[in-house]
Amino acid sequence: MAIRSGMKSAGHVIAAALLLTGGAQAQQDYPAKPIRIVVPSSPGGGTDILARQIAQKLTERWGQQVVVENRPGAGQMIGIELVARAAPDGYTLALTASPLALNTVLYKKVPYDPIRDFAPISQIAALPNMVVTHPALPVRTMRELIALAKARPGQLVYASSGIGTGPHLAMELLLSITGAKMEHVPYKGTNPGMIDTMAGQVQVLMSTLLPPLPHIRSGRLRPLAITGAKRVVSLPDVPTVAESGVPGYEVMQWYGFVAPAHTPREVIVKLHAEISNILKSAEVRDKLAADGAEAVGSTPEQFAAFIQSEIDKWTKVVKTAGIRVE
Repeated sequence: MAIRSGMKSAGHVIAAALLLTGGAQAQQDYPAKPIRIVVPSSPGGGTDILARQIAQKLTERWGQQVVVENRPGAGQMIGIELVARAAPDGYTLALTASPLALNTVLYKKVPYDPIRDFAPISQIAALPNMVVTHPALPVRTMRELIALAKARPGQLVYASSGIGTGPHLAMELLLSITGAKMEHVPYKGTNPGMIDTMAGQVQVLMSTLLPPLPHIRSGRLRPLAITGAKRVVSLPDVPTVAESGVPGYEVMQWYGFVAPAHTPREVIVKLHAEISNILKSAEVRDKLAADGAEAVGSTPEQFAAFIQSEIDKWTKVVKTAGIRVE
């Protein structure tokens, strides 16, 4: 019996060793099959375009097909949850954006935990918002807008792309810091709010960077300030909010890659290295800069800390502004 038991134990040890060896080999050979990048928003948007650009470069570098799969819906929660529940083997990734952190602040029930359920790979890009006004509004700078909003509390109306969106929260943070008061009118997307701003139905618009550019050049909208830490190439004469009398203010919409939690460290490291190299290429950096964005390429640890800082930051803003999303 003792001999038989010993043989059984030895068999278990050998099996375990083979399993570990096979797992290590699989990680070393990664990627050995096609990779799926889930984009939790519709085709044609900023996240989708960026994902396809990175996917093409990864395919060229690795010789394995890297495909983009759009899974929009429920404030991006459908696509994000899909990746949270996927096998942690590095073959299902998500290119997420600010809602990964914002949803857990805005919604009572979120089907994933943005910290526990994911292995961050890298923040890859950041894009500022912009404050624009109807040309008839008697302000030409951010300082003048803040002063007018304080002089007429609640009389100025600003538009955003919807309750709980990045532009909405960016404006609420600005108002909370300055003590100014404006009424919020949420729209279903940037374009409807922009159209009403140009028509004079609302006086102010907090928007993502790209949509207003043609109308700024035609004179139908007036840019006041950029929400990032520095000016953008496409609008070099437009100052930042921080330059305009609100020191320390900075809000960027961001994009980053995550994998399911418990994805092997070796796989995360390999993904980070390849994505970082892609972001260093002049072609990718120039394309991002032309769109007003900047390449980031942070480490997994830096990206994890950044996600937590975003949750902490916006929890305070949402609570102060009393924002609720049903």
